[in-house]
Amino acid sequence: MGGSLDKLAAIGLKNVEAFDFVRRPKEIRSALDASGLASPTGHAPLLSDELWTPDGSIPTPAPEVVFEAAAEVGITTVIDPFVAPDRWLTLEGVTDIADRLNRLVDVAAGFGLSVGYHNHAQEFVADFDGQTAYERFVALTDQRVAIELDLYWALVGGQDGVGLVSRLGDRLVAVHVKDGIAPAVNPFGPDAGEFGSASLDQRRPGQGDVPLADALRAATAVTYAVIEYDNCPGDVFDDIAASYAFLTDGGFVR
Repeated sequence: MGGSLDKLAAIGLKNVEAFDFVRRPKEIRSALDASGLASPTGHAPLLSDELWTPDGSIPTPAPEVVFEAAAEVGITTVIDPFVAPDRWLTLEGVTDIADRLNRLVDVAAGFGLSVGYHNHAQEFVADFDGQTAYERFVALTDQRVAIELDLYWALVGGQDGVGLVSRLGDRLVAVHVKDGIAPAVNPFGPDAGEFGSASLDQRRPGQGDVPLADALRAATAVTYAVIEYDNCPGDVFDDIAASYAFLTDGGFVR
């Protein structure tokens, strides 16, 4: 881990977004400190008993355990990265997700933290009176809940990323800067088959169909532009460097 973080620091990064940090907070904090990096945001499951990913499931610890580990790493915003597709298909399910996250706002505050949510594409399948499940969820959450928008997955969900960024306004505090070609069928839709990350056609920023630059320019309160690939098109560190160059050359980072 130390060698990888050193490579990220050499590219020019100052921050990273930790994942799977709850079982090894001391190790991660030590490695971050040694590389001169910080992790102001981190992904951990808060809203599910088990976190599903295309590459395997991760058990969900109690929120207090997550928050204690986050504070030790130095994370200030804990972001839930995935809620199962079936829970987004009904208004009752969406309301329950929002209620669960709202109940954690004050709990997290007791640890000096805030909470947030990161989307994939399942949040855009259902529609309630002309409003996607995702936007209904945002409307139901406490204003203190941070929104992190994955721009690639919004495209996969059939969304106009620039318009969505504009509608989210100051609620949007972080984005995942990721480009690629959307699959023909939303892989999180009810009729989609099984898939893994390796099936995704993801590309370096500016080489796919995601309107990254326009979306970033439309943002009003984004603090973190997070570089991420679910499926790197080439060498992972070369691809990260290309994403970093896209952000710096475009004037999107400071």
